[in-house]
Amino acid sequence: MPENVAVSRHPLVALKVSELRRAGIGAREVRELTDALGRLLMYEATQDMELTTGGEEQSPVGPFVGRALAQRQALVPILRSGLGLLGAATDLLPDAQVHHLGLFREEATLQPVEYYNKLPRECAVHECFILDPMIATGGTADAAIEILRAWGAPRIVYVAVCASRAGLARVAARHPDVRFVVAVVDNDLSTRGLVVPGIGDCGDRLNNTAA
Repeated sequence: MPENVAVSRHPLVALKVSELRRAGIGAREVRELTDALGRLLMYEATQDMELTTGGEEQSPVGPFVGRALAQRQALVPILRSGLGLLGAATDLLPDAQVHHLGLFREEATLQPVEYYNKLPRECAVHECFILDPMIATGGTADAAIEILRAWGAPRIVYVAVCASRAGLARVAARHPDVRFVVAVVDNDLSTRGLVVPGIGDCGDRLNNTAA
């Protein structure tokens, strides 16, 4: 994997991925596991965030020097499956801006199509976290990154649960200044463009709309 890819080695991440892979679980379990993975992955994705030193404050037993985030962040879930990671991300970064991007893959070509973009006219944040449970061919990831680049995002971190080796390697090589934080990397892709063994169609599983 390229140097800008971080694959989690945390045992709880591996456990939650294993549970999420199971075909027999219901939408409630899928949501809970995706949320848990979002929380664990966001801890790793935010490890390089800068803090500022504030003034002296008071704890119940004595004074201390306060800390605050040095920069402004935005959370960018890719509709609709990225919403499954958003709750965990906003719990950790409650003051972050939230901007939604809608991208789907055209079934015949597997090429990404943008259908919704709620970015404001000007970028007023330092760091954007793209939330997307799956990187398959890498096309959607590439399109989302290009949209944020055109918007003017200075720094981008891509947070995903599951990625195909080929798709992740391709998009990470195309965007060496983007950091990718993923829970697991699988080797194969199906003819439908799903990662194998993967986690299935996460949007359908989260929303209980699988056929």
